[in-house]
This record gives sequence, structure tokens and C-alpha cells, in this order.
Amino acid sequence: LGGHSLLATQVISRVRRSLDIELPLRALFEAQDLAGFAGWVGQGQASQTPALEKADRSQPLVTSYAQQRQWFLWQLEPESAAYHIPAALRLKGALDVEALRHSFEALIRRHESLRTTFRQDGERTIQVIHPSGSLWFEQEPLPADAATGLDERIRARVEAEVQRLFDLEQGPLLRVKLLRLDKDDHVLVLTLHHIVSDGWSSPLMVDELVRLYKGYSQGHEVTLPELPVQYADYALWQRQWMEAGERERQLDYWTAQLGG
Repeated sequence: LGGHSLLATQVISRVRRSLDIELPLRALFEAQDLAGFAGWVGQGQASQTPALEKADRSQPLVTSYAQQRQWFLWQLEPESAAYHIPAALRLKGALDVEALRHSFEALIRRHESLRTTFRQDGERTIQVIHPSGSLWFEQEPLPADAATGLDERIRARVEAEVQRLFDLEQGPLLRVKLLRLDKDDHVLVLTLHHIVSDGWSSPLMVDELVRLYKGYSQGHEVTLPELPVQYADYALWQRQWMEAGERERQLDYWTAQLGG
């Protein structure tokens, strides 16, 4: 049916979680139909991956390899907006601005990564999770201008917001801007840094935001299922798994595959 590498990775991850087996990503691309993929599943090896558990929060929290890469790139080129994740949405109709604000505040309380900053600790890069993150929420009217069309003015303001730089040491690394075009016409602009979010995270965030806004706008609290682990738990799990021999195993594989 088509797709891309992120969707393929999600399928392989769900197979691992549901059936406790390991499959190579190429299984999904080489199997031309569901029966072919089932053949791969039938030959899958039992997963050797260690269990993901909550990390000891009394110790410094290491970054994942992806975060370490983002930290290096930010130090190399702090004036670049290349790793900003932007989204802009036109909202027409009655908007409860306070409900929207409360929804984002609830997201920040729920997800540690949205209230995380970073610092260098000797040779290591450390995640600093703040107990209560502050929401960067700005409202801005978009005044009429006879010389410039509305779409052009919206595009210019969104672009200016997306290009505004982040400070990974100071945060916050999520910004919300609401452009007010008219009483019932707004543009919601979200900007996150890639060090705290990715393409897999974004649909989850949108889904939870919609559910929270629906509840707050109707005047009642929304209770989302408790998260068993946070991203910092994954980062430590990843480091421990690699340092226990998985890194050498993977390097040996690629050394053999690439020859000289």
C-alpha cells in the first residue's frame, strides 16, 4: 500500500512488542504481500532486547545518541534553524484561548521532554528535566495592510517565528504562537526543537492536544493514561544496551558488510 521508513519502523516495532521477536527492517520491503511478510514473522528470532524500565532519577540523566548528535550540531552552528520542527494550522470558528493554553500546559506536565534542557557535564551531555516547565505562549494580532495580501502576511509571520532560534541550555524548546486575524479566525504556530521531538512523537502530541482541548473547552478535566516510561528512561536504556555489547555487535556487522 506504500509508506515510508518511519511507518515501516513502526510496523517492525509493533511486531516486536506484540510477538516478542526481532525482524530486520528489510523484511517489510522485501515481502511483496502480507503472506510473504508472515513468512518472515514465522522465522523471526526471539527478541534479545533488555526490558525498558524507569531510570534512577537521583543520578544525572544521559542523552540518547540522537540527542547527543543534536547537541553537537547546535554547538557547531547555534545560528541555524535547520533542526526546528514547525507546524502552522488555520483555526476558523470560536476558539477558547484559555482552554488551548491549559492543554499545552498539561502536555508539558505530562511529557518530561517538553520541559527538558541540556548542559555539558565533563565529557557527557546531560538532560536537565525541570519539575514544572513554563509554557512559551504568545498571542499576536495580525493587523490589516492594504498593500500586502493576508496570505502573504501570514506566511511572513509564520516564517519569522519558525526561524527564531532556540537555546538548548535555557529553553523552553516548545513555542506556541497564536496569530489573531479576526474574532473567529486564528493561525496556531508550533515550533519545537528536534532534540525533544521527532516525526513519531508529533502525531501522539496532536492526538493528546485535541483530547485535552476538547475537555478543557467543555469545562472538565481530562485524564490521560499514565505513561509507563519517559524519554529519559529510553535514553539510559539505549546507552546501557549498547555498552553491554550491542554496539560492538553492530559495528562488527557493518565492518563485515562494507569490507575495506
